[in-house]
Amino acid sequence: MTETEELRGIQDVANSLGVTARTLRFYEDRGLIEPRRVGTARVYSKRETARMQLILRGKRLGFSLREIEEFLRLYDTDPQHVEQMRVLAERCRKRLEELRQQMTALVQTVEELETIEREAHQRIAAAEA
Repeated sequence: MTETEELRGIQDVANSLGVTARTLRFYEDRGLIEPRRVGTARVYSKRETARMQLILRGKRLGFSLREIEEFLRLYDTDPQHVEQMRVLAERCRKRLEELRQQMTALVQTVEELETIEREAHQRIAAAEA
C-alpha cells in the first residue's frame, strides 16, 4: 500500500455502490474481495472497490458467482487481459443466447395470456347480453 492510496470505510463504499455493508461482507466471505483491516474496521482500496463494481455488473448481467470469480482470477493473472476477454466474449455469447430464448418464451406467454383474456371478456359480454 502506498501512503497516497485512498482507503475508504465499509459504509462509504457500500453507499457509493448502492449496496449494504452486509453485501460487501458476503463477497468478502466468498473470497472475491479482500479489504484490509485497520483494527477491527474493514477498509477498501480503489482496487477492491473496482472489483466490487465488476462483481455487481456481472450479477446484473446474470453471471453466476463462479463465472464472476473466474473473470476476476483471469483479470489478476493476465496483465494484457486477453484470456479474460476471450472467456468474457464466450460467456456473453451464451448469456445472449439464453436471454433470447427467454425473450421468445415471454413473447409467446404474453400472446397466450392476451388471447385468454380476450376470450374471457367475450364470454362475459355474451353471458351478460
